[in-house]
This record gives sequence, C-alpha cells and structure tokens, in this order.
Amino acid sequence: MTSKSGIRIVVSSLGCLLLSAAGVYGQSGQHARGRILVGFRAGVSDAQVNSALATVGGRSQKQIGGLPVHVVGLPARGNGNEAAYVQALKNHPLVEFAELDEIVPPADVTPNDPLFSNEWHLAKIQAPAGWSVTTGSPGVIIAILDSGVNGTHEDLAPKMVPGWNVYDNNSDTHDVTGHGTEVAGTAAAAGNNGLGVVGVAFGCWIMPVRIVQPTGQAAYSDMAAGLTWAADHGARVANISFGASGSQTVQRGAAYFQSLGGVVAMAAGNTGSNYAKADAPAILTVSATDPNDAMYGWSSYGSGIDISAPGCVYTTQIGGGYGPACGTSFASPIVAGAAALVLSRQPGLSPAQVQSTLEQSADDLGAAGKDIYYGWGRVNLAKALGAGGSDNQPPNVWFVSPTQGATVAGLVNIQASATDNVGVASVAIYIDNQMMSSVNGTLDNWGWNTASVANGSHTLKAVATDAAGNSSTALSTVTVNNGAGVPTVTITSPSPGSKVSVNQSVTVQAQDDVAVTKVELYVDGALAGSSTRSPFTLSWKTNKTPHGNHTLQCKVYDGSGNVGVSQLVVVSK
Repeated sequence: MTSKSGIRIVVSSLGCLLLSAAGVYGQSGQHARGRILVGFRAGVSDAQVNSALATVGGRSQKQIGGLPVHVVGLPARGNGNEAAYVQALKNHPLVEFAELDEIVPPADVTPNDPLFSNEWHLAKIQAPAGWSVTTGSPGVIIAILDSGVNGTHEDLAPKMVPGWNVYDNNSDTHDVTGHGTEVAGTAAAAGNNGLGVVGVAFGCWIMPVRIVQPTGQAAYSDMAAGLTWAADHGARVANISFGASGSQTVQRGAAYFQSLGGVVAMAAGNTGSNYAKADAPAILTVSATDPNDAMYGWSSYGSGIDISAPGCVYTTQIGGGYGPACGTSFASPIVAGAAALVLSRQPGLSPAQVQSTLEQSADDLGAAGKDIYYGWGRVNLAKALGAGGSDNQPPNVWFVSPTQGATVAGLVNIQASATDNVGVASVAIYIDNQMMSSVNGTLDNWGWNTASVANGSHTLKAVATDAAGNSSTALSTVTVNNGAGVPTVTITSPSPGSKVSVNQSVTVQAQDDVAVTKVELYVDGALAGSSTRSPFTLSWKTNKTPHGNHTLQCKVYDGSGNVGVSQLVVVSK
C-alpha cells in the first residue's frame, strides 16, 4: 500500500525486508525490539513529526534531550520487523535519518597476556613527562558513560561528582557489571596518594553516567541521552567504551556535547575486522595498540579510526583492589584522559582544537599520515602537552592552490596546508583581510566564488595557529577576471565563526552593473529567506535550528537572469 506521503509500506514482506537488512546495522547484530530511532531535519515541528510517524503507524515515545531525534514506538506488527520501518521512514522528506536502536556489547577483551606488574601504557604514552606540565584540573570533569562506577573505591572516591542513571532514569550510578569502574580508573584514578594505580588525568574528576542494561550492553538511544545529560551538567570530556561511532543518533549526541565545549572519545570495538564506518567528526574513535606499538589483532579498524592508544591496562576493580583489563574499552579512556589534560592546560581550546592537538602530536605508526589501523598514530601525552619547555615554534603554512600570480574566475578551490612541531589547532583563510573560512586542523579546502569580488588583484591570506597560540601567515596574490555582467554578493554579517542569535539578521553587500533584483539566503543548502529591496537584510529564524555549525550562503539575481553566489560563512548555534 502507499501512504498519503508517498511512502510505500509492504506489510506482507516486512520479515523479508528485515532479513535483507540484517547485518547492516551495528556490530552486535542485536537491537531493541518494537522501537527505532528517527532523526528529523532542522525546523520540523512536533505536529509534522507526529504526522510523519503516523504514516507507518509509529509514535514518538520520547525525544532524546534537546536533539531532533525521537525514539519511535512501532505498531504491534512492527515487533521483530524494525529494519523494514527504518527503510520506510528513510524515504520521508522530513526525515534526515532512521536507524535501529542497536544494543552494543562493551568493547573489552579477556586478557590472554601475562598480568602486568605495572601500568606499562603510561610509560608508552610518555605520561610522566606530560605530568610535568599538568596532572589535570578538578574543573575538567570526565563523564564515564558506562555500567556505573564504584564510587567507594579507595582510588576513585575522592574524585567523584554526582552523575545520572540514564537506563533507569534515577540517580543510582553504582556499577552493575564492573566495566565502568575499570574504565574510570584508567581515565582518572587518583595519583600521588600512596594507593593502587594512577589514572591518565589523575587531577581531573569523574562523573558516572550509567547507560548499560543489566546484561552490560548499551543502546544507541541511551548513549545519546547520556551525552546530552553530561553536557548539560558540566562535563568537558566524555568516554564511551562501546563501538558505536557509526550511529547517527550517537553522532548527533556527540555533536551536542561538542557544541557545549566537550570532547568525546569512543572505543572502536573488538571485532578484529574493518568496521567500515565513515569518520564521525565529533568523536575521537580509538583503536588499540600493544607494548610494541602494533595493533592488537582483536581491535577493530577502518577509515573512521582517528587515533590509537594502548589496549591493555592495570586498573581499579568493582570489588576494590586492582587487576588487568584489555580491549579498545581501555584504549578509549586513555585518550579521554589525554583530552582532559589538554583542556586542563588550555581550557579555552575548542573541542576540535583539542582533537587536532591529540591527532597531530601522536606518534605516527603504520603508513605515513592517517591510516585505517592507527588513525593519526598512538597518543603521546608529552607531545600533546608540550612537555620539555614552552612551545615557541610557530607552524609552517602555505597555499596549495591557487598559486601566486594566478588568474582565476568562477568558483575556485582554495587549499591551504600547515604543519607544526606539536600540532596545528586551526587554519583560517582571508580574502583582502576579511576572514572567509576557519577550520580546526591542518588542511582547509574552501570554495571561493570569485564573482563575489570585483575584477582585479586580490590578496589571499592563510593564518595557521597552534595550541600554544603561535601563528604564522602565508600570502598569495591572484587576479580575478570574470568579465562583465555578473552580479556579486558578499555576506557582511554575521562574521565567520560567530555564534548566532534566535532571530539572526544576515546582511549582504550586493552589486550589479545595472540593478540587483533579488537576494536569497541559504542555510545548510536550503532556502531560508529572500529579499527584493535594498539594503538587502535577510532574517534567519534559528529557534528550531539544532546546535552546532551551520553554513550560510547567498545568491543574487539581476534582471537579465545572471546569478552570483556569495562566499560560504560558517557560524555556530
């Protein structure tokens, strides 16, 4: 049958659809029955959500925090046929994504190596040298999204702040499996106290957020809900030792956590295979290395790996005392602890700058540069913190294209690259001293519509900055020659990188050799408003726009049908 919205629902073959889709979602092969996860596009109202879900007989059971993601209950016939409903709702024009609510096992492995008499992983990441710079600040809280934490353990009790039990929706965060206590100790067990072990960020505090079921597994929905709760309650770092970075729901929760200034570390999983997930920009996905800096055979790998860390540790145990633990479950909190120390040293860094600092300072393993096994390399705490003295060396930056003296027209791809002795935090692109683009990391690829400026000579500038605040500049002078007759438009406000208000005004400068007839505003590629009167000021209603980064671009029209396009401006909400 076909619904009014045009979605075709084949009720009689739902079971076949489920079988054909099995194995596409998640690593565990298990998912919550009778419900799915649906993410709606920006600006969709509650009434539209209900109407869209009604086309397949579904209803919203709850919205995850402030995210536009709903846990959708299915009709009775949907129990066991969840994948078919995912496929049906994916085609709805108001839906950005739909996925199963995967139940993911913890990313740890029973050790098959001799017990470690000390914490070899700390020497491997050069933690002692890093601690000469900082051992962590109590103001940097690490949220442990896991099975809970034994907050009475002698090496954890002084470090605890109140948390939340997302699974049971109460404040009981005691550890139900022991996994969370092991993870918490790896990240931030107390140090210099004459007891037990020491965590990577032993000066930082721990926030327990229980997301697991009594079996020790965790659902995507609870991971995302845990991220929003932790972000709203002051956590600056979150660790999820479950392989779930491929979930769009979890990615949305991580983006929210990042929008409030936080860094998310996540285990890659222990399948020993390529998990074939694309990179999740708001998540540091971590694979596991052994004492010889080779990847453990049980560690998952793939193009989504960002960084690696030692995968076997000696850590706190649920019943008190200490013991060994292995898995990407424990590589991940090493990276989370490293992120917490970077933030302790420089609390003003953005989450993307923290990620870039860890990646660019990592010890490169395997193929040169980023690879599918180690990401950018194995984390090196001393390098990330600039141990051994102040970092006074600025980055090197240069233009890849266009080259000095080039003549350009139409849409031009500007590429700037940079390197640094520790790590590049950001690269910004300027045209005639007006910033047009700023990215966190070592490479900026930006599309410049040269019709937005007058014909003639223009100066391109790239400014690279490292985590210590050192910066350097590269210049390239080019000649724009677009001929005559094409109108031009430039966004003059808001400026790149700024935070927008609820009702944001977007002002432009539009010109034509005869007359401008209309200017249109596009937000994330969708038409958001237009104006036919000069001066051209457009209104962007952001009240239902999700948190995070958004792109603004304007089109200008003249009476002859010529069209000009502005530069892209990236802002945040």
